[in-house]
This record gives sequence, C-alpha cells and structure tokens, in this order.
Amino acid sequence: MQLTVTPENLLEWIALRANLVPIPLLHAQIMPVLAKAVLEAADKGIFEAARYGSKTLAELNVTLQLNEKALGELMGLLTAMGYFNFRNNRFTLTRMARRFTLSDDPRSVHGLIVFNNRVTWDWMNHLGEYLQTGKGIQYHDTFTPEQWHYYQLGMVAASNAEVSEFARRVPLTKTIRSGNVATMLDIGGSHGNHAVALCRKYPALTATLLDLPQAIEQAAPMLAKQQMGNQVQHQVGNALIDDFGENAFDLVLMSNVAHHFTPEENQDVANKVAKALRPNGLFIINEFIRPDLSSPPELVGSSTNLFYGLSSTAGNYSIAEIQAWQQAAGLATHKVVWYRTIPGRAMVVARK
Repeated sequence: MQLTVTPENLLEWIALRANLVPIPLLHAQIMPVLAKAVLEAADKGIFEAARYGSKTLAELNVTLQLNEKALGELMGLLTAMGYFNFRNNRFTLTRMARRFTLSDDPRSVHGLIVFNNRVTWDWMNHLGEYLQTGKGIQYHDTFTPEQWHYYQLGMVAASNAEVSEFARRVPLTKTIRSGNVATMLDIGGSHGNHAVALCRKYPALTATLLDLPQAIEQAAPMLAKQQMGNQVQHQVGNALIDDFGENAFDLVLMSNVAHHFTPEENQDVANKVAKALRPNGLFIINEFIRPDLSSPPELVGSSTNLFYGLSSTAGNYSIAEIQAWQQAAGLATHKVVWYRTIPGRAMVVARK
C-alpha cells in the first residue's frame, strides 16, 4: 500500500511529472500534522461526539468543551481527510470514520489510536538516537501499569482489523476442522482475540494464552468480557524462558511477537514449538513482513520495520527468515497466507 500524491488537474499532473512538487515538504510538514490530528481527535472524543446525527461546530463543542476556534480548524482538516462530511454548516461522520474510529465497532482501531497518542508518539523523538546506536526503546521493560493498559487496548484494536479474516482464512489441521477435541497455544496472546475467534468457530478447540504477568493483568478483564469460560484461558509465562511441553498442541500461533525477538530468540522459540506440536500440528507466525528492497515498494511493511526496530530493536523479518527458523526446528514449510485487508501482513505456516 502506498500513500501517493494525486494530481487533481492537468497543471498539477505536469508539475509532478516535471519534478516541481517538493514531496519531502509534504512528508515532513503535512503528514505529521495529519497523523497528530487523527490521534488527538480520537483521544479528545471528537468522533464519539459526532456519533449521533449531524452536528454544528457549536453543538459538538457543547460535549467537547474545547477551544472552538481550534476545534473548527481541526474539523476542517478531518473533513479534508475524509473523516467527516460537511453540509449546511453541519458535520457528519463518514462511513469509514464510523467503522474504524468509534470505540464499539468490531473493526474499530480506536484503542490503537489512543495508545499511539498517549504512549508511542513520544517514542519517535528517539529515532535519531536509534539510528546512531541501533538500540531500541525496549518498551516492555519500562511500561507503567497505565501504559500496559493502553498497550492492551491498542493490541485489541490492532487485532480487530484482521481477526475476522484470520478466522476465515487461517490454515487449520484436519482435527480442528472436523470438530474433534484439539488444543491451541497462543504465544503472547494477551487479549485472546485470535484464539477466541477460532474457539467460537470450533467449540471443541481450547486455547491457552501465554503472556507476561503485566500483560495478563490488563488483558484478563478484556478476555472475561468474551465469556469464553474455560475454553480460552491465560497462563503466565515468558516464551523466551518457559518450555511449552511435548506433543501438547495441534496449533501454535505467535502473532505480533517475532518482531520483539532477535533471530536467535525466534529460533529458540521455534525449536520449543516443534517439540510441543502433535504430529501434523501447525505453527503460524503472524506478522508484518519486511519487504525486499528490490521488489515494488510496500509502505506498510517498511514503516513497521523501522518502528519495531526503534521500539524493540528487532524489526520485521522476511518470509525466508521466518521459514528458516521453522525449517531448522524440523518443521516443513506449509504455506504463506497474505492478508487481503492489511497490506504487508502474512501468516507464515509450517507443519510438523
């Protein structure tokens, strides 16, 4: 996926073709303002204030209690960005904004927006230092309880964008698909959205969510709201230290975790997973993929690669690197499933 500059008339097209448009100025001046506008709009409750019907600026501000001049400027930008329609001096949420910014929509990314505004926005100030030292923030080691809370809300929101497609397209063993009793391990599963989606679809499947105690403390109430009972349960642990057992699981999922680990750590995890899988069991690494620089540009994978490097000192991995860990652990390459709704993201699947 690319964010492109699109000409709206012939003169603008000519200017772009003639290399007269200062693209770096758009990236450096305009895009940071666009990003922060969306972050603050969600955090300040602007989208929620417009949930019911169209509102004038003054009517919005009865709820928001912000500076009306500043709010008007922000609303103008959000309208230009496609979050609002403006007609007869009234603002109305667009279909896109209603789906993805309102907190209770199943596909909402509201929690991730708030997490990015309150926690990760400041991380970008460390990018220059990261480029000099190669040492990332390692945020898991420094989170306060409040930040852990926002982090879990953000991870739930991030998974909302993919979980329906995941449940529909994920490769599964014959045991699971046939409705027989089966077990799943979700490494770093915290909120449990992926496991819950599969367990609802396959009632004979049970899942264990292995995660750090700080994550489980914040994620447990979120899982409880899913009302899965004993079918999906948390287990306090650390994937880098703990053993996963032997011949214990039909499916092991590791989603959004590999980018936190070094190649050596990922290999160690893969070795333990291979031991824990039953015959024909599957190991799925669900991640954004680092693009090959010689391939067509892919903005999502490239930007998340830099962000994860900054935040965790690892970054994304290529398909070949992920498959190499699986193969070295004695697993056979099975398939790669690229998401249709999230560019640059894939399930890399191996079979025992």
